[in-house]
Order: sequence, then structure tokens, then C-alpha cells
Amino acid sequence: MNRYSRFYQLWQLILAHLREIIREPAVIFWGIVFPILMSLGLGIAFTKKADVIRKVAVIIPSVDNGNSDSSSLLLNFLDLNSDTSGITPETLWNHKIVAKDEKLGNSVFLFYEMEWKEAMMQLKRGTVNVVLNDKDGKTEYHFDPLNSDAQLTYLKLRGLTGESKIVPSGSDTQIKPLTITGTRYIDFLVPGLITMGVMMSCMWGISYGIIEKRSKKLLRRLVATPMKKSHFLIALITVRTFMNITESTILFIFAMFAFDMVIQGSLAALIFIYIAGNLAFSGIAVFVSSHTSNTEVGNGIINVVVMPMMVLSGIFFSYHNFPDWSIPVIQKFPLTILTDGIRSIINEGAGFADVGLPILILSGTGILFFTAGLKIFKWH
Repeated sequence: MNRYSRFYQLWQLILAHLREIIREPAVIFWGIVFPILMSLGLGIAFTKKADVIRKVAVIIPSVDNGNSDSSSLLLNFLDLNSDTSGITPETLWNHKIVAKDEKLGNSVFLFYEMEWKEAMMQLKRGTVNVVLNDKDGKTEYHFDPLNSDAQLTYLKLRGLTGESKIVPSGSDTQIKPLTITGTRYIDFLVPGLITMGVMMSCMWGISYGIIEKRSKKLLRRLVATPMKKSHFLIALITVRTFMNITESTILFIFAMFAFDMVIQGSLAALIFIYIAGNLAFSGIAVFVSSHTSNTEVGNGIINVVVMPMMVLSGIFFSYHNFPDWSIPVIQKFPLTILTDGIRSIINEGAGFADVGLPILILSGTGILFFTAGLKIFKWH
């Protein structure tokens, strides 16, 4: 075979593969159009210099937290120096101060008045990351020293303190590191890693596995066997759930020994909501993989499901950092429901009464998607 023949064969192979891709519109969309849309959206979001919102809890003076004065110098100062624009009857925050910076962007501080117990609860949930307390004429800063975002918020607040905008001039300040279980960043992170592992394991382990078997004509061979589709899918879900339980248990045991994490709530409730989460994502995985036989299309569909939840559902940072209008939408994501439920049990001492509704929602989601996926499932 001469050089011309080899080149001609190579050229024909290149054209054949190119035609194969062009003839599948979904491949063009997921491979070209979708990345462009993602880059456009993220480019608009991260190239525009937006105000950074930092939420801070301010302790209301009371006998319980060691300050029996009827008024607080800190609260009085905030009343006098806060920006009152944007305050409505539905507004949750009580004070707002804007630190203007033309080069680095403005920092907007939203201060929430609450009691100590409520402040600790919001700190565990990631709604706030710094707690201010005016005690005996001294302003105390309470935050996790290992949380870099909390440290940055503290430094920004201290910068404003020097300008006498937040803390009264001449007032002493103290740092009170919060290292107790439930308030640290690691306590926030580990439940998120567990739930993200459930989602990724189900979506890629079940969905992509089925799509790949269908593309390789392996599912076609199972048609001749006396086996129900439901049995085949339930077996996949059972094995995947067992693997997820094993992986999550190992991760949490490691966190217990390495970071002294403990389960403060009901262990039984934790098991039930964890199983419900596996059921929800297994059902979604079956539905996603029920029809397509193209691995690239399946890859795109799976990414559409997992990527928004991985970014928005509060795995690595609180979803309360997003705009207020988006929070009710984010809270309805299956991953958000599962993560909030497991965090509330581990860090806040929640029980069945607190996570009963999330368990029902996750279970119903899994059953609904599994039933729909089973109905349209094809072997080839």
C-alpha cells in the first residue's frame, strides 16, 4: 500500500467520524452549544463587579448572655449609622452598612439582631459566619478561625472599626474563636460531601452504566432472558445504595476520629433520610438513562442534572450567599433537601419530627422518577 492510499484511508476515517458526530444533533448541542451557554452565563456572573454581601449576627442584650443592660452600645451605633434603604416589612436583616471600594468592589454588611441560641443555629447552617456581641463595653467577635470567609469578614469589619463606622470609637474588641462541634466549617463540609457523594455515585454509577451497556449492545442480550426490567433496575439501585452506605460510613468515621465530629440528633432519622436520598437520586438516574444509547448525550444530560445542584445546593459554602429571590428555588432541589436534613441531624440535634417532611419528599421524588423511567425504559 503506497503513501497515497494510506493517506486516503485516514482521510475517509476522519470524514466518517465527523459525519457520525454531525448526524447526532444532541452531540452538537452538548459538545458545542451547551459549553458556550455555560461560559456566557458564568462570564456574565463573574466578570461583573458585584457587591459582596456579608451577613453578621448581632446578639440582643439579655441576662442569658451576660449583658443585662436594656440597651447596647453596638446596637445603638448601628441604629445611628445604618443605611435604611431597602428595609421593608419582609426584610429579615435589621441594619445595613456599605463599605465602598471602587477597585475591589463594595462590601455590604447585613446585620441580623437575634439571641445567642438563634445565632448559633444560623452559624451552623451557614446563614451567618460571624457573631458580634457587645459585652461590658467590649465588642466580641465569635467565628470559626479555620473558616477563611469568616476571617475575611472579621478583617473587613475591623477595617470599618478603625473608621468608627461600626464599633464606637475607643471600644475594645475581643476575638472569641468558635471551635465547638457543630459551628466549625468542617461540621458544615462533611455532611455536604456525604450527600454530594450520594448524588454523584447514583447519577454516574447507575445512569452512565446503563447508557454504556446499551451503547455496547449488552442490554440487548438481556431481552431474551426471563428477567423483568424492574428486577434489573432494583438490583442496580440496591448495589449502589450499599456502596454509598459503605463509603459514607467510612468518611464519617474518619471525620469522627480526625475532627471529633458527633451525631447530635437521631441516628434512626439520619438512616431514614439517607436511604430516602439514595432512593431519590436512584430514581432520577433511572429516568435519565431510560432511553438514550449515546454516551456523549448521556454525559451531557447527567451534567445538566448534577452540576447546578453541586454548585447551588450548599455543599462547599452556604446557598444563603446567593440572591434572596433564588433561595426558595434552591431549597427545593433534591440535593439541598437531603443536605439540609443531614446537617440538621448531625449539627443541630434534629429528629424525625424535623426531617419527616424531607424524607417523604425525597422518597416520593425517587418513586415518581423510577416509575416514569421504568415505563419508558428500552433495552436497545
